[in-house]
Amino acid sequence: MPNYRRIRIPGISYFFTVVTYKRRKILVIPQSRQILRAVINEVRQLQPFTICGWVLLPDHIHCIWTLPENDCNYSKRWGMIKAGFSKRAKNLFHRNEWMTDSKRKYREATTWQRRFWEHMIRDEDDFRKHMDYLHFNPVKHGLVKRVKDWPYSTFHRFVKNGFYPPDWGGDELGEIADTDFGE
Repeated sequence: MPNYRRIRIPGISYFFTVVTYKRRKILVIPQSRQILRAVINEVRQLQPFTICGWVLLPDHIHCIWTLPENDCNYSKRWGMIKAGFSKRAKNLFHRNEWMTDSKRKYREATTWQRRFWEHMIRDEDDFRKHMDYLHFNPVKHGLVKRVKDWPYSTFHRFVKNGFYPPDWGGDELGEIADTDFGE
């Protein structure tokens, strides 16, 4: 088994991909969104971080966070988010038949895939590419035809702040549309 090491540098930004167990399409239903929002707000009170960009899809999340200057423990935050969501959504999504010996050993639920994918943002260009990717993701997956039609992302906030034009997300994306950032 490879010795996987995560890069941890305090105060910088990271791009994350977090996926549901067996890619179940559970994240955009109203109850899930409410639970996830509440859990993230609670975790941010205990372990602060800034959400720079976000897209919630039926079976996965892409986001960019910036951690405080003195902190690099994003794994703890994701652990708290995943555990808090799984506990509150247990009656909605738990599947006993999917419980394995490994899941029992590590006290995991049947809500999330183990671990997550992370990428340390290197510079402004890398930040922009990852932000474009996460906002374009609903189009990439065929959920909508236009980025602006997906309601569960920070795209609308970025349009309001002048970062994107309202009709952004067409052919000009080129390589971003075909890139796989941890999916």
